[in-house]
This record gives sequence, C-alpha cells and structure tokens, in this order.
Amino acid sequence: MTSKPDGNQMSPEHQEMPLIEHLLELRNRLLKMVLAVVICFAAIYPFANELYLWLSEPIRSLLPIGQTMIATDVTSPFFAPLKLALVLSVFVAIPVILYQLWSFVAPGLYAHEKRLAFPLLFTSVLLFYAGAAFAYYVVFPLVFGFFTAIGPEGIVELPDISSYLNFVLKMFFAFGVAFEIPIATVLLILTGATTPQDLAAKRPYVVVACFIIGMLLTPPDIISQTLLAVPMWILFEFGIIFGRLAKRETAEPESDEPAGE
Repeated sequence: MTSKPDGNQMSPEHQEMPLIEHLLELRNRLLKMVLAVVICFAAIYPFANELYLWLSEPIRSLLPIGQTMIATDVTSPFFAPLKLALVLSVFVAIPVILYQLWSFVAPGLYAHEKRLAFPLLFTSVLLFYAGAAFAYYVVFPLVFGFFTAIGPEGIVELPDISSYLNFVLKMFFAFGVAFEIPIATVLLILTGATTPQDLAAKRPYVVVACFIIGMLLTPPDIISQTLLAVPMWILFEFGIIFGRLAKRETAEPESDEPAGE
C-alpha cells in the first residue's frame, strides 16, 4: 500500500528526478570544460614550436655560443611541443573550468557562502598565474644560471627538450600551488580548523617552513631560496588579514536559505 506523498515525503519518481537533473547538469558542465580545452588547444597548437622556443629561452640564453638543446628521443620533436600545447590549453582554460564548477555548486550555497566563494575562486586563478609568472621571470634565470655555472670544466651541456619541459612544468605547478597560500589560509579559518590568532601565534614556524620549502624548490643558494620564501611569508600574512575579514563576513544567522532557492 502506497501513501500519498506529503510535504515531507516524496514519491520515488520525485526523489529520482533531482538526481537525474543534477547528473545531466554535471555532464553539460563537463562537456563545456572539455570544449573550452579543445578550443584553446586548436588555437595554441599551430604556435607550439614558437611557444616552446619562448619557454626554453631562459636556458638557451645561458648556453655557450654554438650549443643548443637536443632531442634524445626520435619522437621528442613532435611530442614535446604537443605536450606543451595541451598543458597550456588547460592552463588558459582554467577560468572557464572554475566558472563551470562554480555554476554547478553555486545554487546549493548559502547567500554569505556565495558572496565569498566566487572571489576566492577568482583570486586563486590569479595567484596560480602569478606563481607561474614568478617562476618564469624570476626563478628560472637564477636556477639555470646556477646549474650552467656549477658544472665541471670539460662537460658540454646539451639539455634535452623533453627533460627540460618536464622540469619546467613541475616548477610552474610547484610555484602556482605555493602562491595559493592566502586561499588555503582563508579556507582553514572559514572551516574552523584554526583562527587568525592561532596562525599569527605560529608565525615563526611558518617562516621557517617557508624557507625549508624554498630550499627544496630552488637551487642551494640563499638568493633564490629567499626569493621564494619571502613572497610565501608575505602571502601568508595577507591570508591572515583576509581570513579575519572573511570570518566577519560569514558571521550571519545559520538559518539563511541557500542562494539558489
């Protein structure tokens, strides 16, 4: 015997419908993300060789006259620019990808959460790009200058194009993630895992951790380590400041209705 659904009880048909709608919405969002990457790839790939030359400029400019990069694998001249074009396509499409994710989850957020979520997403994209730009324009010249100067005499340096690309992409990712410190700090404060006061009290440990990370990600010289550690420390301080502001912003009644309702 089936009872008529009331305000608190729904029939199986009504219970399944929202799930199906959510799955269809998720599929559409994923398709738009993939389409954005494909469009970026179609626009970037014709210039893949020129982009690789630009990406390799920090190390090529330090090689002795007459020396060039080499390809130790037969397929490297094709696959290295192809991989670069694909990674850059995802890199360029990140704003669209995050916007689609935002559009999917935004209807279920409360009003005060929605006011904070989009600025955090937007800022995280800018910080990731800033980290990658910092690595290319500041860190790479120091790193490659150190490596090319420290080698023993009589050793000819001929960097492999695939190995160089893998190293550079790892550095981009490492510095992009390192520059997300303010976002991580704000999220820790908003979730209640810590407080601005506790983070401020742990400042000496954070400074030491920044220099340890700088030591692991850069060559063993004090200049390049400081160039990474100091920005990370400054970003941590900004995270505490914005965490205090965000904490005040979310100090609203728990009975707020979700923004999408």
